[in-house]
Amino acid sequence: MADKNKEAKQTRHDDLHESSCVITDVGKEAVERSSRTGGWPEVVGLAVEAAEERIKQDMPHAHFQVVPPGTFVTMDFNPHRVRLYLDAVNKVAGTPRVG
Repeated sequence: MADKNKEAKQTRHDDLHESSCVITDVGKEAVERSSRTGGWPEVVGLAVEAAEERIKQDMPHAHFQVVPPGTFVTMDFNPHRVRLYLDAVNKVAGTPRVG
């Protein structure tokens, strides 16, 4: 019985190991993004287009996700994504950050 339990645990461990992912460095832009951990507070209050233009100066390959008020978002991390949370008049309401 103990051998069967040990086998089952080993199988689950092997499955987990095979399905895990590896995070790799994506180059110079990743290093530059990591230095922007505070985000872009200077774009709060701007229209979406102006905020995107400003952020693209630092992160040219950014993918933007515009988030209207009250919208739920996933908790996953994407090193290429910048979320722009909007207020009721479609201005950037919070500091955009990578993720």
